[in-house]
Amino acid sequence: MKILVQKFGGTSVDSEEHRRKAAGKVVRAAQAGWNVVVVVSAIGRAGAPYATDTLVSSLKAVDPSVPPAPREMDLMMACGEIISTVTLAQTLRTLGYDTIALTGGQAGIHTDYEFGNARILSIDPSYALRMLEAGKIVLVAGFQGVTTYGAITTLGRGGSDTTASALGAALKPYADEVAVEIYTDVDGVKTADPRLVPQARTLAAATYEEVSEMAHQGAKVVHPRAAEIANQYQIPLWVKSTFEDSPGTLIASGADMGEAIRSRVTGVTHTGKIVYIRFEVPSGDEEDKAQIELEIYRILQKEDIAIYLTSTGGNAFSFAVAREHLPRLRDLLDGLVIPVDLSMRRKPPFGRLYLLGLGGGQKSFRAQRDLLHHTAHMVEVHEMAAEVTENCTMVSVIASRFKGVPGVMACILETLAGAGVPVFQTADSAYSISVLVPETDTQKATQALHDVFDLHAAAGGG
Repeated sequence: MKILVQKFGGTSVDSEEHRRKAAGKVVRAAQAGWNVVVVVSAIGRAGAPYATDTLVSSLKAVDPSVPPAPREMDLMMACGEIISTVTLAQTLRTLGYDTIALTGGQAGIHTDYEFGNARILSIDPSYALRMLEAGKIVLVAGFQGVTTYGAITTLGRGGSDTTASALGAALKPYADEVAVEIYTDVDGVKTADPRLVPQARTLAAATYEEVSEMAHQGAKVVHPRAAEIANQYQIPLWVKSTFEDSPGTLIASGADMGEAIRSRVTGVTHTGKIVYIRFEVPSGDEEDKAQIELEIYRILQKEDIAIYLTSTGGNAFSFAVAREHLPRLRDLLDGLVIPVDLSMRRKPPFGRLYLLGLGGGQKSFRAQRDLLHHTAHMVEVHEMAAEVTENCTMVSVIASRFKGVPGVMACILETLAGAGVPVFQTADSAYSISVLVPETDTQKATQALHDVFDLHAAAGGG
């Protein structure tokens, strides 16, 4: 048995015309001898009647002052994929093909209890296999699964990509050949966002690691978890366009590709809006910095706020967070009091207190400062107001072998300086070098780095 898992995004099924194009891709695969499993996302995007964001908004609108329970929120969000799955199944049925539409739970996808961002624990593909053996095209609602006791869960943003890769992995032991195709509104993995860099080209091939890193650093073609699962089970993963017949991008193991691909610069990505936060302890208090920094990071971890581009040195430390988290960050940190070295000394001062501020003259900071004024004869009170730089973004250069290559960081910084783009912070990993820059310079920075690494040229198998 040859099994092909095809995933179609929301724009691929948001109109009758688009559904016909998607159905055509399924039909061609079936005619080529594949047993086809189709994973479907919710119809359309925000504003469309059955888009996930629309369903969420309608539930919250019942009473904006009462947040929906996470379990019921997942139940609501799962409806979008179910509707699109049944609709595409019916489209294929009108073309003369025998189909069956399954929810994630009916397809055997079992998850943990992390509503809104569940992880797949296991997949029992036996029912889907029986349906394939019966000659049916199997359509599965993406983005969802069920818990042990049958509660519907959703897999977080990009969860339909994860569904497709995970189903490919679960079906692999029962097939002679398995592949996964991710269909979207672009013709493959690009060297940059074509809205910013018109010369961006489509890569003919990329490694799992490259695509996973691109996704982590802001590219929205494939969810990183999907690439990681495909890598773990060595399943060929294709990114193709629903609306064109171009070959797309093959994502596979670097061992299966030439040296030119394994050692190249792959592309330039950018994230969304980021806020850069910098704290500086008062002069002479450097020994307290580590404890203050640790307490702040513990709070952010507990509140599930991801941080980027962390840096520490001297009497300062800094980090970045997504702009959407800034209001919550102010609630958590502005006016926060961190005690250091409180002791049982017989004479004052009995220790030190650090009062944090995030700028803007927040009421909580002022209130805490007034209260702590009355304790000044007992403990030392030090104010730490952070520098808050809003409207930033992170631009990343993706490459397979940055480690050990001299001069790459210098080239990036020189290029951005020549383009007049200020750099607030840098970071590097095994597959990328990232810079924090003003959001207004996103296009300028992306274009300059795309040019300096000659990514518009069709080289290295791309």
